[in-house]
Amino acid sequence: MPKSSGVGSSGLFTRSPANPLLTPTRWPYPINAVMNAGATTVGAETVLLCRVEDRRGISHLTVARSRDGVSNWVVDATPLLAPDPEWPEEAWGVEDPRLTRVDELDAWVIAYTSFSDGGPGVSLATTQDFQTVQRLGRARAPEDKNAVLLPHRIDGHWVMFHRPVTVVGHRADVWLSRSADLQTWSAPEPVMGARPGGWWDAARIGMGPPPLETPEGWLVVYHGVRQTVSGALYRVGLALLDLDEPTTVLRRSSEWVLGPAEPYELTGDVPGVVFPCGLVHDPATDELRLYYGAADTCIGMATASLPEVLAYLRTCTED
Repeated sequence: MPKSSGVGSSGLFTRSPANPLLTPTRWPYPINAVMNAGATTVGAETVLLCRVEDRRGISHLTVARSRDGVSNWVVDATPLLAPDPEWPEEAWGVEDPRLTRVDELDAWVIAYTSFSDGGPGVSLATTQDFQTVQRLGRARAPEDKNAVLLPHRIDGHWVMFHRPVTVVGHRADVWLSRSADLQTWSAPEPVMGARPGGWWDAARIGMGPPPLETPEGWLVVYHGVRQTVSGALYRVGLALLDLDEPTTVLRRSSEWVLGPAEPYELTGDVPGVVFPCGLVHDPATDELRLYYGAADTCIGMATASLPEVLAYLRTCTED
């Protein structure tokens, strides 16, 4: 069973004083909510690819840019990726993007949830400039979501983490699939499961941002859900995966490290949600900036020290 760590988890992440960074009132056109943004850097800018829910309830993806990743956001006037009739799997919206810079392709790969009457599935697209996109199509059929891609091949194959829902038991755990061409994917392999019983991540789990490569392993930020009498409660946990065999969990936090506590996280369309999708690492300072959706209504950010995060994980077991 997981054991308590000797290093406290509660002080690892510090919310930005500027939170919430982005709200519906900041948008250049009428929307209902903004949330769950993939994050990256392009030159000196931080780029967020935000899930935006319009007033019909249908989501699209729009870019926001900032010089410091905190303030003075400039939001594009039109979506980068919106449901397209030529792609029927997107009929009910495109949601929850994650961004992976892939040098081999000289592009960013966008892994996103494509939603239609068949349910949520995983789709991929690429962009070289965050002005145009090239869809690669559906990678995993419904019900599947929370997909992220590693930035380079392992043993000649791309590795994509995702969260299928099993037919038997309706479990929602983290799995991975492999591909030689980003088109055809192998059968899922198990990586990490929701814990049984009353744990904070007992109901279901899913990957957050694309894992960050560190000398100690792939640093994973994931969301875990606990079902309570008042609804689902979404929090954030950490794990380390083996660099060469990412199905191997080296460390996993027994405690959550960031959970809903502020008014903008506790009040909104879906109260009690902290949902991470974007992570930016500054090599010069070793600071991590974690971008998350808050209450399915706005976007917040919290910072942490990468050395402190890794030190905390060294105290954790693999369970």
